[in-house]
Amino acid sequence: MSFSADDHRFMARALQLARFGLYTTHPNPRVGCVIVRDGQIVGEGWHKRAGEPHAEIHALRMAVEAARGADVYVTLEPCSHFGRTPPCANALMQAGVGRVVAAMVDPNPLVAGNGLRLLEQAGIATASGLLESEARALNPGFITRMERNRPFVRVKMAMSLDGRTAMASGESVWITGEAARRDVQFLRAQAGAVLTGIGTVLTDDPSLNVRLTPTELGIADDVRQPLRVVLDTALRFPLGAKLLSLPGHALIYTCSADRQKIAQLQQAGVNIRQFSGAKLYLPEVMAALVADGITEVHVEAGATLSGALLEQGFADELVIYMAPHLMGSGARPLFDLPHIARMQERMALTIRDIRAVGGDWRIIASLT
Repeated sequence: MSFSADDHRFMARALQLARFGLYTTHPNPRVGCVIVRDGQIVGEGWHKRAGEPHAEIHALRMAVEAARGADVYVTLEPCSHFGRTPPCANALMQAGVGRVVAAMVDPNPLVAGNGLRLLEQAGIATASGLLESEARALNPGFITRMERNRPFVRVKMAMSLDGRTAMASGESVWITGEAARRDVQFLRAQAGAVLTGIGTVLTDDPSLNVRLTPTELGIADDVRQPLRVVLDTALRFPLGAKLLSLPGHALIYTCSADRQKIAQLQQAGVNIRQFSGAKLYLPEVMAALVADGITEVHVEAGATLSGALLEQGFADELVIYMAPHLMGSGARPLFDLPHIARMQERMALTIRDIRAVGGDWRIIASLT
């Protein structure tokens, strides 16, 4: 399928619109839509929040009668099923559009090409695959949930130039500078959950919240706080932790049956999910996150949990902030990967991006 220069231009605008939902749509995908008639944009919109109208509906409301016979550019195949909102494919048919171009087919089994087929059966020309890689990059959580039945996991770490994250004593506050710490806030804001381990809670007493304003995020509504999830096998979570006094919801995954401690934490506003067995297993944690409606996870944890996620294939993306200083050979390493003993067992990574953030460097990588 060949696409014209105008097709690329209008789909690029639809992708730009979709990005406006980066911090608001979770767990729904970020989608943008542009309606074009006689070479002019007559309607556009993006999905703003789960449960609210989809991008196509906003664009149709703007275009009104001008949508008849028009070309529609949408970053994700129009839905064909009734969910919290009616099918967008039906709305496009009722508006009498002439052509629909989707950046990608919807990986949701409830759609999976059905939206485009419905449009074709109604005599509407369709095409897909235009700027697909850009569209997929906008929705890693939604796509991973649909294709692999687990959330997309982004692991954030901060290290010195010699690959250390904390002194041997555990001291680790402010390895990186203010610009890098601010950059992390945007990663938290786009995630459905921030995940950590009880060791980090006990050592650092983190907040794990988003401390940006709506203006800084470029949104009109209040800032959505991600769910804060703590893996705590033996339920050692301290009742005086910062997580209990901040806005947003906290959730503890545990194997403990300590009724008194559970009651105390629940009274403090914490939700508890109990697992059977003596320890938490990451495949079960991933399944539970999906059950809790999470598609995109931002991890801020120590070397043990981060290493386990990497070793077991759950770390989809690594975001590593590297500070220009040395902490010495006695300091703690970035990842705990005890099973790597020979050169041939090394874990190969692909560097996706590297750039300066203030006085530090940010490296984005994934497993090769």
